[in-house]
Amino acid sequence: MSLYDLSINTLEGKPADLSSYKGKVALVVNVASACGLTPHYTGLQKLHDELAARSFTVLGFPSNQFGAQEPGSAAQIREFCTTRYGVTFPLFEKIEVKKGPSQHPVYQFLTSSHAEPNWNFTKYLISKDGNVIKRYEPTTTPDDPGLLQDIADALA
Repeated sequence: MSLYDLSINTLEGKPADLSSYKGKVALVVNVASACGLTPHYTGLQKLHDELAARSFTVLGFPSNQFGAQEPGSAAQIREFCTTRYGVTFPLFEKIEVKKGPSQHPVYQFLTSSHAEPNWNFTKYLISKDGNVIKRYEPTTTPDDPGLLQDIADALA
């Protein structure tokens, strides 16, 4: 079992098979539009842009479970992310990321080996074969030297 064995809908509600990311290093992030950490979108997009040619992607999973900071509809989330931060990396449907009966299978997988998100913008680095390499606290910025080194190592 790996992340790339799972499926989810895109933010627009279209089925998406995560196997399309197999062979890529991914940074999975639970995102929110009304959080103090929302400016992380800028750095996440920069990472995505700079490393996409090296088989890297950011995968964003909106969630409203922390402080009700992602209350909008899919269309509102897309509009916000596009106009405010120029987000082009994949965004998926709004899901539940915390452990419990409604936790999405993507986060069931991530949290089977690592701690669950404790706030918006918790990050999980995923290997080319779809396994979790490491979990990063929400306050870890996308330009954090340790995160950047871990990404570089995973891409090597």
